[in-house]
Amino acid sequence: MVCSFISTGSLESRTGDVFWVRGDRLREGDREIGDPSVVLSLRLYVGNMEADLSGFNIDAPRWDQRMFLGRVKHFFNITDPRTVFASEQELDWAKAMVEKSRMGLVPPGTQVEQLLYAKKLYDSAFHPDTGEKMNVIGRMSFQVPGGMIITGFMLQFYRTMPAVIFWQWVNQSFNALVNYTNRNAASPTSVRELIQGICVKDRDQNELGHSQRAAAVGITQVVISRITMAAPGMILLPVVMERLEPLRLMKKVRVLHAPLQVLLCGCFLLFMVPVACGLFPQECELPVSYLEPELQDTIKAKHGERVLFAYFNKGL
Repeated sequence: MVCSFISTGSLESRTGDVFWVRGDRLREGDREIGDPSVVLSLRLYVGNMEADLSGFNIDAPRWDQRMFLGRVKHFFNITDPRTVFASEQELDWAKAMVEKSRMGLVPPGTQVEQLLYAKKLYDSAFHPDTGEKMNVIGRMSFQVPGGMIITGFMLQFYRTMPAVIFWQWVNQSFNALVNYTNRNAASPTSVRELIQGICVKDRDQNELGHSQRAAAVGITQVVISRITMAAPGMILLPVVMERLEPLRLMKKVRVLHAPLQVLLCGCFLLFMVPVACGLFPQECELPVSYLEPELQDTIKAKHGERVLFAYFNKGL
């Protein structure tokens, strides 16, 4: 239980529970729950926590990004559809909190949960390369509601060829906007990336050059992720509906077919968006020996053998 002082003789947990120190015992309301050693430990812990908060590294991943499960947890956090409804004021507050934390200027009284929530909003709405606010429709957190809306219209308007063509165009336009919004902003778009190469950096974010091989790796991983994201809905949804349609209820209330398909599509996307995004690290790591020979020579001439790996944001 993490606690903080609210007044002399009392402690308050971050969940709002109040613990009173009466005499030489620690009580929760009228219930005795500890002794002076517990109180002393809590006070020491609180003091250390508050002293160390200014050194809190807000950019350090909460979960190990080298592990698939860690990446999935990370993307479950930042692709949360609820962040789409965050107001502009909340997003501006989140950006300000993240920037202040990076400078070591955390406002007094700020708690870790506030910083983590600010980072969640920041990662969901601001581009990792530029720090600029992303178009809400292009954010990964909009994948679930956006996919559900488009699927609903595609299921509703399919009886005429113009309607089918129009909603397929809307669907592809949505995908293109998502691709552009989540691109590597330090490099040109995908086709030009393959021609000109993608910007690669060292561990300290110093630019090393542009690599076509790195671009090919990044684009391949994004394509695999996008296919994985859409595949369950495209493959399993028809199978599920085929099993459900013979049921008496489904035959009796056919108006439920389309809403049920939209709901199931949303369920698939809710889980598959973070899973697909987590298949590969967002920041790719490649051995310098894998890059183009001329780029290897440039890196060795400038840095010697100190730089063994190159890094780049592959986008989502």
